[in-house]
Amino acid sequence: MALILLTNDDGIEAEGLRTLEQSLQGLADVVVVAPDRERSAVSHGLTIHTPLDLQNAGPERYVLVNGTPADCVIFALTQICQRRPDLVISGINRGANLGDDVMYSGTVAAAREASRHGIASLAVSQAFSDSKISFDKGSRFARSLARIMLEQRSNGGVCLNVNIPPKKIRGVRITRQGCSTHFPHFNSLGGGEHFAALSQDHRLKSEIPVDYQAIVDNFISITPLQRDQTDYTTIPSLAEVASLFEVP
Repeated sequence: MALILLTNDDGIEAEGLRTLEQSLQGLADVVVVAPDRERSAVSHGLTIHTPLDLQNAGPERYVLVNGTPADCVIFALTQICQRRPDLVISGINRGANLGDDVMYSGTVAAAREASRHGIASLAVSQAFSDSKISFDKGSRFARSLARIMLEQRSNGGVCLNVNIPPKKIRGVRITRQGCSTHFPHFNSLGGGEHFAALSQDHRLKSEIPVDYQAIVDNFISITPLQRDQTDYTTIPSLAEVASLFEVP
């Protein structure tokens, strides 16, 4: 069977992780490597000066004490997995990871770390609009998406940021990251009207829908992410003035 590495940033005891783990049973062999506690908003941080302690939490389940989500992926690939995973899934996170929050997210960072190693990955997050949150819909969708990626042998480090809306799902939209200078954090969706107003401005820039508007409209958002963060549009203008730079 294929091998799926499962991790998160909410910790080994998180409900989203356990729900997704159960949903993946029978689809592939699953190895879980997760932090010992919540490590939300640690971004792509790596642990360098603090010792990492690996503890067994059950069959094919491991806890990385003091580890970040990115640590978990690196440790799993180098110390735990006997064979290379076919897919890495990070989540299900409690709260959406949309727009600028992608930059801060430990959930997304774990998926991006897998992508850096050339392994296909998913970051899966569940948006919520009140105190109640269910991971059932997200786990079922993650399983179906994982099945497709395994069947198509997705490789080359494709990284998909997947967000599940809190209400009845109307469908799926392929989206882009909705960055804005006035963008709120998305732990919940309490300000849907404000997000819709932001999206109107983004429509003037591209026909591709933004991630947070898809969630507000009750669509699953799937945003492909790339490792190369080079701003290619700035390179020509920067090259024109490069001769003016003073070299020390």
